[in-house]
Amino acid sequence: MDSIRYIILGGLAVVSYLLLLAWQADNQVAPQTSPSRPETELSRPVSDIPSQAQTADIPAPPSTVSADIPVVSLTSVPATTAVSGNTNIHVRTDVLDLIIDRVGGDIVYVALPEHRTQIDVADDSFVLLENSSLRTYVAQSGLVGLNGIDSSSRPVYNSNGTDFEMTEQDDSLDVALTYTDANGVEVIKRFRFERGSYSIDINYEINNPTSSPWQANLFGQIKRNNFADPSQGSGLGMQSYLGFATTQADDPYVKIAFSDIDSSPPSHEMIGGWIAFSQHYFLSAWIAPADRVNSISTRKNSLNEYIGGFTSSEFIVPPQTTSVQTTQFYAGPKDQYQLREVAPNLDLTIDYGWLWFIASPIYWLLTQINSIVGNYGWSILLLTLTVKGIFYKLSATSYRSMANMRRVMPKMTQLKERYGDDKMKLQKATMELYQKEKINPFGGCLPMLVQMPVFIALYWVLMESVELRHAPFILWINDLSVMDPFFVLPLLMGASMFAQSMLSPVPADPMQAKIMRFMPVAMTVFFLWFPAGLVLYWLANSVLGIAQQWYITQKIEKDHAAKEAKNH
Repeated sequence: MDSIRYIILGGLAVVSYLLLLAWQADNQVAPQTSPSRPETELSRPVSDIPSQAQTADIPAPPSTVSADIPVVSLTSVPATTAVSGNTNIHVRTDVLDLIIDRVGGDIVYVALPEHRTQIDVADDSFVLLENSSLRTYVAQSGLVGLNGIDSSSRPVYNSNGTDFEMTEQDDSLDVALTYTDANGVEVIKRFRFERGSYSIDINYEINNPTSSPWQANLFGQIKRNNFADPSQGSGLGMQSYLGFATTQADDPYVKIAFSDIDSSPPSHEMIGGWIAFSQHYFLSAWIAPADRVNSISTRKNSLNEYIGGFTSSEFIVPPQTTSVQTTQFYAGPKDQYQLREVAPNLDLTIDYGWLWFIASPIYWLLTQINSIVGNYGWSILLLTLTVKGIFYKLSATSYRSMANMRRVMPKMTQLKERYGDDKMKLQKATMELYQKEKINPFGGCLPMLVQMPVFIALYWVLMESVELRHAPFILWINDLSVMDPFFVLPLLMGASMFAQSMLSPVPADPMQAKIMRFMPVAMTVFFLWFPAGLVLYWLANSVLGIAQQWYITQKIEKDHAAKEAKNH
């Protein structure tokens, strides 16, 4: 009879697994992808673009130009006059593919050739910034203020070409846009790209040949509507932060969610600083001039587009002189070490939460292991093994306590049968048993609690690391940042958790015992749609825990049996 029952249960398990695969195939959410840049989009005249794309949500100049900290108005300037002809400039480097609009010199499209949208589609670069009918996500910059060329309408720059590309022999690439105002003041907006860098230096060279001083304020801003994060994926579990972020003098990392802008748009002033828009794996950020007082603010326009940016204090170009104003824009992956070099505290946009001081060393260790192994799947396994080894003593204490509790469970059952419903006598007899057997009932919990912050930090490292995106492991696991398509890893993890629960002492309370037995099933269902890298970590941690717990349990039972034999 038992063999028949096991065959039936095995058949039900196989059928359930096949049904799960079928459900996954029928209900799989298509990956949210940014549309590829069609050639018609490159050549489309500005006048053909919807009017909302032409609305210049440019910050008004400070109301008091002599003030040390400018007060920025939230009023938008009129829309730019339609311009006939193609105004797009296409720029390609080894890591960036972008479009600059000559109207305002704004960056209206950024794709990342080193990061695909879909792993199985070649030449499908992930699109970070774009300006389409469905998505608005652009980087704007310019000069406002007393003589600013962006104050009343966006300037139309001239360029000596419409297509620029960094060759294999080039270490850098310069793209210069020029504009001359009505008084003869020449403004050169120069974009400088470096090989292997996602940072763009943007310099404004103002040549004032007139007899009067020329005054303006530099601004940079990110404009985005509230579309979903294309890099988040459709898996369950914790979602990465989507929204603006900035730094303050008294707080290195401040989140500004869309809801915060809806209710009361935050703003502050500081020397230097930055404002960024953060999503899972990728980031765009304006780095304000480090030597100026900058007003960093957020707002929302009438088209329900969210704007976050900075406006610097005014600068003056004396007559017959030239001045250079510099800012920096970043558009690329959330690489901890690159962001740290771009600006102070910008690496905090890789949000490890309040456990960042633990997560940062773990991330460093993961990258060091991978520099040797060259496969992030094996690196996760070795990292888990390393962390498990560091906490071996603590884990041993916990497992030893569990083993002792398991050893005295028959005596606990006898006490329960003897005292029945008399809880006072049962509790007293239980404490006496613990003292006699030298068992600490909390000995299995405290060591595990000490390790929990490390395990949580490790979870966030694996969740936030862009290196795991499209990183292969073995066999069918070709992307550790998405779910296992065949659910093999979560099912193995559930089996390992069940095996580990069998090694743990059964709680005296029947309800607690049922919950403990049901926990592996619940965790398996919960982890079915988790990224494969995270499930791999939990599976490795469970298997190592089983091996350690089994070894300690066997050793304690053997020692106890030898002691009993000696006493008799």
